[in-house]
Amino acid sequence: MMVSSGELGWECPSNIALVKYWGKYPGQIPANPSLSLTLSSCVSRTQIAYRESDQGSMEFLFEGEPKPEFAHKIQGYLDSLHADLPWLTRVHLQIESHNTFPHSSGIASSASAMGALALGLASMDRAFRGVESGDGLSDSAFWAQASDLARRGSGSACRSIYGGYTVWGAHPAVPGSDDRRAVPLDMEAVHPSFHNLQDAVLLVDRGSKSVSSSAGHGLMNGHPYAQARFAQGAERVAQLWTLLQDGGEASWRAFMDLVESEALTLHAMMLASTPSYLLMKPSTLALLEEIRRFRNQSGVPVFFTLDAGANVHLLFPESASAQAMELIDKQLTPYLHEGSYLCDRLGSGPTPWTRTPHTS
Repeated sequence: MMVSSGELGWECPSNIALVKYWGKYPGQIPANPSLSLTLSSCVSRTQIAYRESDQGSMEFLFEGEPKPEFAHKIQGYLDSLHADLPWLTRVHLQIESHNTFPHSSGIASSASAMGALALGLASMDRAFRGVESGDGLSDSAFWAQASDLARRGSGSACRSIYGGYTVWGAHPAVPGSDDRRAVPLDMEAVHPSFHNLQDAVLLVDRGSKSVSSSAGHGLMNGHPYAQARFAQGAERVAQLWTLLQDGGEASWRAFMDLVESEALTLHAMMLASTPSYLLMKPSTLALLEEIRRFRNQSGVPVFFTLDAGANVHLLFPESASAQAMELIDKQLTPYLHEGSYLCDRLGSGPTPWTRTPHTS
């Protein structure tokens, strides 16, 4: 069945890994499983208009402007999906994408953008196959397909398809986990104290990274500590999932220590690569020391994680929001680029999105 034309949109959040995946096999298969939290406010909104065409074609706008480098990547991604989505060879797509957060801000825009695009493609696939859309959003097969499609565009994007805490990579402690798609952890099993985790993204550096994440993953091939790291990552997914379910004071302390250790291990892998490289800045290290000093002196449960970059994610329960904001404003701001930071929190996942018509 072929639908002649249509328009749809998705809003998809980014995510931040607590247990990192670093290193992958061909086909965007992770070398170790990862566990992430999905954000709420830092989202990509992608609108897709489609119509029948003699051959597959695509136009792409980012923030209302052509972006040839992004368009080239998206075209390659779409071309790679022809075997799974054969209707792509018979449609013209007009894709428009917007972010609610600035580029190079320590938030993975590839995760949210590719997640939103993959959700759009999965929705179109349902339409082209004549699948009724009334119960589509409650259909686990729809979300699994979207996560699989998202992974092929950006590995971490597969985790953004679900809200809450998510695992990507086959792991015996997580039923249904898979290397090809992410699975959400059961929020009813997660202790309530972890339901409102907050994330303040401390912006140290707004420039592009000196080494891309793709290149960094590649340097894990032949890395002297790769196999030990992959085993450690799998072990820590199980440990973190256990701590998320417990939620006692001792578990919170262990949770914070493990998340910080994961962030530092990620950067240790970079330092030990050949060639080695360093993405942290002097202000990054100063922030980590200030956060730990404050936690040790005050007992307030604030802690950090880092992605593959210089910016710092300050994590804390909602109950510690006032103290965390005071810490940022009084002690951490001098280390930030123009004193800037973003406030976010654990989110509930993607939603369909309709562009608001312009009014005169």
